[in-house]
Order: sequence, then structure tokens, then C-alpha cells
Amino acid sequence: MHDQDSTVDYAALKEKIRDAGKELGFAAVGVARAEPGPAVEKMREWLAAGCHGEMDYMARHAELRADPPQLHPGTITVISAAIDYLPHREIADQPEQAAISRYAQGRDYHKLIRTRLQKLADAIAALTGPFGYRVFSDSAPVMEVEFARQAGLGWRGKHTLLLSKEGSWRFLGDIYTDLPLPPDEPIEEHCGTCTACLDACPTKAIVAPYQVDARRCISYLTIELAGPIPEEFRPLIGNRIYGCDDCQLCCPWNRFAQLGDPEFSPRHGLNTATLIELFNWTEAEFNERLAGNPIRRIGHERWLRNIAVALGNGTSTVNRKNALKMKLDHPSALVREHVEWALTRLEP
Repeated sequence: MHDQDSTVDYAALKEKIRDAGKELGFAAVGVARAEPGPAVEKMREWLAAGCHGEMDYMARHAELRADPPQLHPGTITVISAAIDYLPHREIADQPEQAAISRYAQGRDYHKLIRTRLQKLADAIAALTGPFGYRVFSDSAPVMEVEFARQAGLGWRGKHTLLLSKEGSWRFLGDIYTDLPLPPDEPIEEHCGTCTACLDACPTKAIVAPYQVDARRCISYLTIELAGPIPEEFRPLIGNRIYGCDDCQLCCPWNRFAQLGDPEFSPRHGLNTATLIELFNWTEAEFNERLAGNPIRRIGHERWLRNIAVALGNGTSTVNRKNALKMKLDHPSALVREHVEWALTRLEP
């Protein structure tokens, strides 16, 4: 636990922390009080409406989100950090190719950001001596977007992601700490009357500005949902097999996005792979090729479920139908059902 020292210039310390963060490759570092404020009430309303779908952990850990010291005792300050991940090359949008969310084409960001936040914590300790802290990267119930907003890293876009004048292709991480650093000022919102993200969402998951119903969101349907994808959404998923970037791709602020850290560059040709190629991966190939990649967490069964839907949404070719027919006797009922659905789409 850090003893508050009246001789320490905490404002100067904050600027040194910001500089250390930039040296470690963070795009932005800011400071907020560990008080999520009115955002908590909005979260509770969202949960009460059931918008989180099957993401039980959202409801289960709501109070830990609302009260940072419950998660890490002694926390009074949140250091919020952002890191860019925009890959160098555009994903070619060919219907026979698999569309995979950009954040998931390279290394798993959780570990990378945690390691980098740990280095930042070590740099802070070198300046202050031992202090109380814990680092998080999308790994615990933390209101990351809200703290980033309070810390002046950006504003909450109408798609609910953090948005700044450098766009939204950014991962967020946090350090909960007992250092009494002065908070930064939030910046003005700059979405104005733009509704590009609401208009672009294939499943109309952004039900109102600043409000996403996860149960309709392609990222939720392809990543979080364990069972069958509701049939009404399957045709709208197109060739997206893991996540969806449409609300970011259409955002005018992303014209100014910086290229991301090379660590997040696409691996295993995930930015150019065809659906059939990926559908033919055995479970062993899936696990081996996606080691150290966030996609691996959904498991091979959901992977096949998602690709079956994407195949069913394409043009009817012999190769496509043959690839699906090969999986008609797959041991998983979930996979078989989505394969059958795809085949009825291709062979009405």
C-alpha cells in the first residue's frame, strides 16, 4: 500500500508515467479516479434489459465493475492506456474469403498488453518505490471504456466503443493503483449527428445511439454464443466467421487511425484465407495454428459452426457444397445442424 507523501509532486509524476507509457509503445496514457459514476446505472439498465445475452459474467461481476476497490483493495486511481492495432494491409473483401475481425488476426492481445502494463508498473515503481497496483487487459470486470473516457483518451462512440480523433482501432488496458494521481480532463465528444455506425450494422445491433443489444451483434453471435446461431441472423452474417468490424470500418474518425503495433500483424494468412480452407482444418490444426491467438478460445466446434453459416451465405458452387457435405456426419450436433442449414441455402 502506497503511503500518501505530501512531498511528492503527483502531477509531475503523472507526466513521467505518461512519458514512460509512450516509450513502451502505448498510443495514449491517461488517469481517472476509480469511480465509474453514472456509467454504472447505464450498465445496470443494460443488464436488466437482458442485452448481455448469455454473457452471464457481465451480470455476475457487475458490482465488481461498479466498485474498483472491491476488485483490488486500496484502489483510488485508474491509469488507462491504449495501444493501436490497425494492420498494415486491408482485408480483401472477397465473398469466398473469411472475414475475421482485425483485432483477432495477430497475437492474442490480452497477454501482450498485460506484459506491457507490467513494464509500465515497473517503471512507476522505479520512480516512486513500491506501490499498490494490479494490471488488467480485458481480463476482469473493469469499465475500461468509461475509465478511458474519463482519462481523456477519447469519448464513447455511438457504437459504444472508445473513439478518438485517432479512430477506434485500439486495445485498452488499465492499472488500478493506490497512487493519488490527479485525474485528467475528459475530452469533448465528436460524433455529432453522424449515424454511420447505426446505419452500417448488418443486424441492427446498435438499437439506439450508445446502446448495443449484444444478442443481435455478430461479434457476440460468432464468439460469445455457445449454442446455435438464431436463424434470423444467419443470412445477415455474410462471410464473417469471427467478430465484425463494420461499425468501425464506416466511422469517419478511422480515416485518421495510426498503423498498429507490428505484434498484431496478421498470422497464418488469416487476412487472406478462404472459407473452405479454414473449414477443412482438423481440430488439431485449429489448436496448433491458432495457439497464441484469441480465436482459439471459441474452440473448433464453434469455428466450424460459424464457417458453415458463411459458406451457406455464398454462391452455390460444387466445391462449397462438397466441403459442407464432408461434415454432414460430424460428431457435433451443433455443427451438423448449421451444415444442413447451409446446404439447404445452396440447394433449395
